[in-house]
Amino acid sequence: MNTSRRSFIKKTALATAGLTAGTMGLSAKSYSRVMGANERVVTGIIGFSNRTRGSLIPAFMNYSDRLNFEIKGVSDIWNRRRDESVAFMKQEYNKDVVTYRNNDELYADKDIDAVIIGTADFQHALHTVEAAENKKDAFVEKPLAETMEDNRKAARAVREAGIIVQIGSQRRSGRNYHAANEFIKSGKFGDITMVEMSWNVNQPGRWRRPSLVAGLREEHVDWSRYLMNRPYEPFDARKYLEYRLFWPYSSGIPGQWMSHQIDTVHWFSGFGYPRSVSANGGIYMWNDGRSNFDTMTAVFDYGPADNPNKGFQVVYSSRMHNSAGGVKEIYYSNGGELNLDTNRISPNGGLAENHASAMGMEANLLPDMELESSDIRTVTSADTGSDNTTFLHMLNWMESVRSREETNAPLQTGYEHSIACIMVTAALRTKKQITFDSLSHEVLADGIPFKY
Repeated sequence: MNTSRRSFIKKTALATAGLTAGTMGLSAKSYSRVMGANERVVTGIIGFSNRTRGSLIPAFMNYSDRLNFEIKGVSDIWNRRRDESVAFMKQEYNKDVVTYRNNDELYADKDIDAVIIGTADFQHALHTVEAAENKKDAFVEKPLAETMEDNRKAARAVREAGIIVQIGSQRRSGRNYHAANEFIKSGKFGDITMVEMSWNVNQPGRWRRPSLVAGLREEHVDWSRYLMNRPYEPFDARKYLEYRLFWPYSSGIPGQWMSHQIDTVHWFSGFGYPRSVSANGGIYMWNDGRSNFDTMTAVFDYGPADNPNKGFQVVYSSRMHNSAGGVKEIYYSNGGELNLDTNRISPNGGLAENHASAMGMEANLLPDMELESSDIRTVTSADTGSDNTTFLHMLNWMESVRSREETNAPLQTGYEHSIACIMVTAALRTKKQITFDSLSHEVLADGIPFKY
């Protein structure tokens, strides 16, 4: 690469280091790390969670021989998880791995080329910053961030480093979701006029780990490293193991479930964040000491900023105490619906001849057809390896690490789903209508930055 080319790439990378929405550029450092097929990509695991061992590692190992990747070691601040990772890798893959007590130790290992981040919700963005600062490509579980401060830090760090990032929004690698996106973008669907989404379960034990909580002691973990930039509080085993129940370690439903579904709205519509959000919720059933709600409903308004009369609503609801309705993702146009639960496009509810003629219009009905390549339906659990979109998503990241091409879910997608989730968190906690300032990149409640 000649000097003028390096200069051009450096200037381009600096220009994209801002926070405007758009495609992320690759820096000269990223171009210099293009690997040959015979060069092994040595990978470290950050956080040996249930998701990591149940889905991410199996997906990685499924392609590791073909693409010449390997897992060298596991970083976890809990001694039990370090021991479990060694036993798991030996039993499942006959593979010996080293362990690191923390990420400083992992990044001191000069063999490491890339990392898979599967830590607590509030840590994802900051662990992404660490990966970027150490020039390591990263697969990062969602949600990317639970505060805009962390969200901005991750965006800047990744843009400056030019690393390859895949956000764990695996719908972006689902063939049926790609087919839905292509159908909508083709214009055949018509304008999106409404989206209805739900994620309903009846799981009393969801996100609770009582047996592990009972046995966890402060000396078993590095509590100060766990807290990262959250306000100090004394050691609490529940907030370490059941963090999804407690703000500010997790937003609960928005970050865990809604982040997957709202991401498809951004993908299909082209809008990176809502114009406004209103929401309500509460702890109506599982009053077990948690601070995050077990039931919530949010209403989003999407559309162009300069035309309030054009756009659509998204209604999202979720409850943890009754599973009726399950998981639903339905997109509506004036001609019918695109249903990602049944993987069908249909004229259901579309403008029929009798109503059209009364208004001096023409009938506008979608065809009744199955989505092409509908290999998987919406799923209600991220804890199993049976979701083959996770495998495809991991494969896409591994291939992108080699090619240096953008992944299916680059950093920008995580940045944008985090804006939507943070807006919902603000709406739930302030009971106010929430907006987003695209200049300051702040979430606003009645025009004032939301304080966490």
